[in-house]
Amino acid sequence: MATKKTTPTKKAASAKKAVPTKKRTTAKKSKTVEVLDGVPDIRRFFYKNEIPLYFISATNFNMLGTDEWIKGFKFICNIECFDGQHPNVFSPKEEIPHDDFTCIEDINNYLLQHPEVQDYLKTRSTGKKAGKAMFLMFNEETEKLAKKLGLEIMFPSAKMRTFLDNKVNTNRIAERAGVPCVPYVLSRVKDYAHLCEVSKVLGKDLVIQTPFGDSGHTTFFITNEEEFKKHEEEIIKEKEVKIMKRINCKGSAIEACVTRHGTLVAPLMTELVGFKEMTPYKGGWCGNEIYPDAFSPQLRKKAAKYTQLFGNQLREEGYKGYFELDFLIDQDNGEIYLGELNPRVTGASSITNHAVFALADAPLSIFHIMEWMDVDYKLNVNAINRRWAKQANIDSWSQLIIKHTEDTVEYISEAPKSGIYKMFDNGHIQFDRLDTHRRAVETEQEAFFLHISKKGDYLYEGADIGILVSRGRMMTDDFKLNDRAKQWIKVIRSKYVSQMVEDKRVPVGLTGSLTK
Repeated sequence: MATKKTTPTKKAASAKKAVPTKKRTTAKKSKTVEVLDGVPDIRRFFYKNEIPLYFISATNFNMLGTDEWIKGFKFICNIECFDGQHPNVFSPKEEIPHDDFTCIEDINNYLLQHPEVQDYLKTRSTGKKAGKAMFLMFNEETEKLAKKLGLEIMFPSAKMRTFLDNKVNTNRIAERAGVPCVPYVLSRVKDYAHLCEVSKVLGKDLVIQTPFGDSGHTTFFITNEEEFKKHEEEIIKEKEVKIMKRINCKGSAIEACVTRHGTLVAPLMTELVGFKEMTPYKGGWCGNEIYPDAFSPQLRKKAAKYTQLFGNQLREEGYKGYFELDFLIDQDNGEIYLGELNPRVTGASSITNHAVFALADAPLSIFHIMEWMDVDYKLNVNAINRRWAKQANIDSWSQLIIKHTEDTVEYISEAPKSGIYKMFDNGHIQFDRLDTHRRAVETEQEAFFLHISKKGDYLYEGADIGILVSRGRMMTDDFKLNDRAKQWIKVIRSKYVSQMVEDKRVPVGLTGSLTK
């Protein structure tokens, strides 16, 4: 096992033993040390923050709005989604030579080596320290570059995250936590005959996931040898894969944060998966909804319980901070099963951190960052979880992740800008006003669009075009896209003007998602 159990830090222990007053005195240093007393003190602490804090990634989508909660919080991004209009986004103006980007980690490493970024960090640094940073994705190289710049990464190590991100390891952790998974076996697969042999207890209708992959790239639905042959190369090269019984299920997602005081759990959200209007991948994630009566009280309670159990087990594994779980709800027997773990902020984080329950207290992302601020604090996790579970504290939002679905390469000559768009009674949609915040959406006839692909970029199969966020639902009760969603998708696509590129060797960028 790549991780080891850890005991609570001295700071965590002292926080648990803190006396009711907000200050305590340490005999060794003979000085008063403040202990933040719950949510109001934590909010005040961040409003007065003097430490440079950053989210460094391809875009600022995942942590959108965090700068409004924390003084001195900035975004460093490779893609300028707001065309220079966002006051807290820094993006290098000049592109420096680099290898083709193959993943988000490559983009972040490029940013950390960029002279403009390094100069920007220096202008905001306090002494020898450049501050603290969050990343959507990072690796050991990122850690080395950050350390050289004096940046502390506000996440457990890349080695630990990689271990936990492995879908095979996720199931083993779930077993230790007592969280049920879809009936499965973990095994190496040599060929189709071997697959049938090792999975005979699961039946003929199978779902295979390789250890790593995002947004449906490496989830394969297998019912016969012909379907297996299409993905054989990707499956047999792995030392071990997860083989599951295919169930008639609906997808859901839940985000949480492991703190020194316990696991904070946000409400359960629906997931949009595999809609051909938005993604070329059959099992590909393409959005979320959050609304009060999305699930029965029993299901919500069970999902929250399983998430707390899983979070507490993650703490035993040595992990702390933000994570997300995908749950699969069996439509035949009503059971809820763990699908997968994302040990990080995700594409669902923006919708989680802007819902009413989060705005009334503080977003999950704030509690995550708190764990790295070298300050003792007290927190009643159970009280917060009870508040967040109340339907009255959940409002209705949807987000659509729109990708290029065709197997083509196209050059973008015209693209819609980010901001608020308005839909009229006749179905016409047009840009209404500039805004950098999705909360500016006032009605279900408006939507916030964040463009990712812009003029001068290339579209290719699976490329992120943009994210559309609106109040209300985008799916029907039987998990189909509703007419409003289809109209928004159609119009947003129509606002992109592009020309086919015959030479598909054009360096088009990533083959994976920039958002999850």
